[in-house]
Amino acid sequence: MLKAAPSTKARFDTIRILNLPNGQMMSNTDAKPSKNEVDGPATRERVLLEAARLFRHHGYAATTLREVADAAGVKAGSIYYHFESKEQILGEVLDKGITIVADAVRTRVAALPESAPWRDRIAAGIEGHLWGMLHYGDFTSANIRIYGQIPTSAKNRHRVVRRAYADYWDRLFESALASGELRHDASTAMIRLFVIGALNWTVEWYNPQRGSFRDFSRQITAIVFDGILTHDKA
Repeated sequence: MLKAAPSTKARFDTIRILNLPNGQMMSNTDAKPSKNEVDGPATRERVLLEAARLFRHHGYAATTLREVADAAGVKAGSIYYHFESKEQILGEVLDKGITIVADAVRTRVAALPESAPWRDRIAAGIEGHLWGMLHYGDFTSANIRIYGQIPTSAKNRHRVVRRAYADYWDRLFESALASGELRHDASTAMIRLFVIGALNWTVEWYNPQRGSFRDFSRQITAIVFDGILTHDKA
C-alpha cells in the first residue's frame, strides 16, 4: 500500500540527505530548522537581504544556498520553508530592486500638486530614484550587476517589472514633451535610457560622508536639467 507524501514541513523531519545545487549535500541535522527560523516574515526578509548582498558582491552563479543560509543565520533547510529554489530568491531580489525605487519615485511625484510643472515632477522622480537606489543598495546594485548573468527564465519573469517602470518614465517624459518643457531633438526613450542609466550607477560611487543626500540629489538634478557647461545669460 502506497503511503501519502509527507507535507512540506514533515519532510524536514524524515529526510536524510537532500541534494542542493552545485553538488552540495545537506544532512538531516541541517534540515531541522528551529521555530524562530520558519515563523514570521523577519526570517524571509533576512534571507532576501543576505542573498542580495551576496549576489551583489559575488554574483549569482557563485553564490550557494548554504552561503545565503549561513549569512542569514539560519540552517540551510530553513530556506525551503520560505522559497522553493535559489531562482525564486533571485526573482524576488531582482523585483525588490526595482519596486523599491519605483515606489519611491511614484510617491514623490504623486505628492506634488496637479498644477506642478513637469520640471518639478521629473525632479521629484530623480530624487525618488536616487533615494531608492542609495537606501537599498544591495538590492538595487544586485539588480544592475547580475542581470546579465541570470537564467533566461528569470530574465523573462523580471522583464515585466522592468518594463512597467520604464513605461512610467516614458509617460512622464512624453507629458513633459507635449507641454513644451522637454527638448524636441531627442526621443523620450533615449532620454529615459540616459537619465536612468546615469542615476543607476550612483549606487556604486556615492559617498554619504561628502554631503547630505538632499544636496547630492540637487546637484544630480541640476546636471540632468542644465548640463555641465555654463550658459551665456547675455
